[in-house]
Amino acid sequence: MNELQEKENDKPPGSAPVPLRKWRVAVIANIKERGKPLPPDVPPDAGADFDYIETVDAIRAAIETDGHETVFLPGDATLPYRLKEVQPDICFNIAEGLGGDAREAQVPALLELLKIPYTGSRVLTNAISLDKTLTKRIWRDRRLPVAPFQEFVFGDEPLRPELHFPLFVKPAREGTGMGVDAKAIVNNEAELRERVEYVIRMYHQPALVEVFLPGREFTVGVLGRHDSCLYSRHPEWYDKDGFLRLPVLELDSSRSVTPGIYGIEAKAQSIGSEGAPDYLCPAPIDPELTKKLQHLAYRAHVLLGALDVSRTDIRLDAEGNPRLLEINTLPGLSPGYSDLCIQANAHGISYEDLILEILYLGASRWGLVPPRQISPPSIRRKTGPLPAKST
Repeated sequence: MNELQEKENDKPPGSAPVPLRKWRVAVIANIKERGKPLPPDVPPDAGADFDYIETVDAIRAAIETDGHETVFLPGDATLPYRLKEVQPDICFNIAEGLGGDAREAQVPALLELLKIPYTGSRVLTNAISLDKTLTKRIWRDRRLPVAPFQEFVFGDEPLRPELHFPLFVKPAREGTGMGVDAKAIVNNEAELRERVEYVIRMYHQPALVEVFLPGREFTVGVLGRHDSCLYSRHPEWYDKDGFLRLPVLELDSSRSVTPGIYGIEAKAQSIGSEGAPDYLCPAPIDPELTKKLQHLAYRAHVLLGALDVSRTDIRLDAEGNPRLLEINTLPGLSPGYSDLCIQANAHGISYEDLILEILYLGASRWGLVPPRQISPPSIRRKTGPLPAKST
């Protein structure tokens, strides 16, 4: 019997939060089109963060296991008209958006305007989290550990004295490892200027330059919020503060197609195939480092105002200290492949339960799910002391 099964057996009585009726759920996404050539004026990895239709189908199937009706809506210019036609009760949003410096906030902003409930983080958080530089500034100001960094808007800015080679260069407002390949590591001024110019020209946005972190790389998923236990279908999952820190996943790229770099090429490889990174979950690290990484992911989530689900990437510096890289408030949800799904599976959470948990947590924020008829303290499982807050 695994840990989750034991918790289920110990689950206290109380009416489960169920909707008053079944919902019409619109799954909103941007879809990759296999075999379609890219326009000549876009980066070679344009659309890499879009989803395949198989992922949308898997999400719909998971939602339908609970009796709801689903429909897929593309996150493009037709969306306002399709929403009026379909009139969904709630939208399951995984859309990355189409262009612009805050594209992941496009669909949430439209749904807010139309007063349509949706899952996940709201407009401001999705806008900020895509901007890696702004995210790092917020974390740094709240004393969370980040590597020294600098944003290059024009390309000829003087390099700040605290940035020492080797450095790492990537687009400031992209996800899914876009713009990250073997040439992202630069070892001198000439390489730096060449790479910065390439990023600015090719991606039409600033380049983020930061001290290269040579240590191990991890990612940590977070579910929940302070009142999760009132609305969750599985309150036994959560700590007393309402959050679930998923097992730490190590991304070992030492034998990948881009050794030491978890970029777009490495992420595109099928798990277990030659050239793919090793996905180690739970990560083979000591318990103290596990707690530290999980606590940093939780703090990163809360300080940006993320809601219900996120995944934070962390890497160790030369001294073995963790440094926050970025947060994904729209983490991938491809079953058996995406990092968050791997972590959930390692914790004993099925794909269907993961998707339904995200749906129900989102729905509860819009009044679609009544709270449990039981006080929160009595349904929260006992936990050890939380790690001390960062100062």
